[in-house]
Amino acid sequence: MIRILSDLGPCMPFINGIKDDPVYSDPHFSSLENQRSNLFDTVGKKDYLALGVFRDDALIGLFNFLIIEAERYIEMLIGFSRAYEAYEEIADYLAANYSGFQADFVFNPQNDLIIKTLEKRGAAFDPEMQKMVLTDDPTQIDTDGIVPLSDPFRDAYIALHTTDCYWTGDKVVEALDVFKVLLAIDRGEVVGYIDVTHDSDENEPFDLFVKETHRRKGWGRKLLFRAIEENRPRGMVLFVEVDNVPALSLYRSMGFTKTEDGNSRLGTWHVPAKTE
Repeated sequence: MIRILSDLGPCMPFINGIKDDPVYSDPHFSSLENQRSNLFDTVGKKDYLALGVFRDDALIGLFNFLIIEAERYIEMLIGFSRAYEAYEEIADYLAANYSGFQADFVFNPQNDLIIKTLEKRGAAFDPEMQKMVLTDDPTQIDTDGIVPLSDPFRDAYIALHTTDCYWTGDKVVEALDVFKVLLAIDRGEVVGYIDVTHDSDENEPFDLFVKETHRRKGWGRKLLFRAIEENRPRGMVLFVEVDNVPALSLYRSMGFTKTEDGNSRLGTWHVPAKTE
């Protein structure tokens, strides 16, 4: 049985019993700030939905979703359960209540139960992402050509920005309270960018991109170095595909270190639209 949750107090023994499980922990629950922003500070607020799955009045699953009705979009912020039936019930609930929505699930790559649930429904999966944390100061480099986003370059930035993600360029420029955008400019042309959050104690580059014609010329390193410098004294964390050797090498050289846990994987499920 599923219940909408408005008070997490009774759920704390369940949360504390699973939050550090190497298989069923959630990468969105890895720090106090993550815990607040992805669960504790959102319960009962507009655009968020916390659900508990119960078996004979015992909590066997806790899930928190961001739901943007206007965009027909759902994102799982927290997913805790060791019971396959809990994931199945949640998927059935979403299918019954959010017909035609895109549902993104970011989860622990070891969580075989959510993978099984999403595979059964035809979800598509991205590669596993390695978590890296900034632990050392990078070597100083010049950042000539790296500038903040401004109106003259707005359209060029949006045109260059990848569309294969939720945070497309046009959405980022509407959310500059969350993101800082830095551009790489060569002879008046936008040749690269980095989108990085700036409102947290530990900020994250969401997207780093350099045009193919300007790769292997140091632009990516310049963008990342400038983002690190402007983020100080706050921390920085990023995620990179586990087999992306060039990117892993770049980030290591810039002071980032792999973590032992906190890796993630994305599954995208297009909830079937109900037929009349």
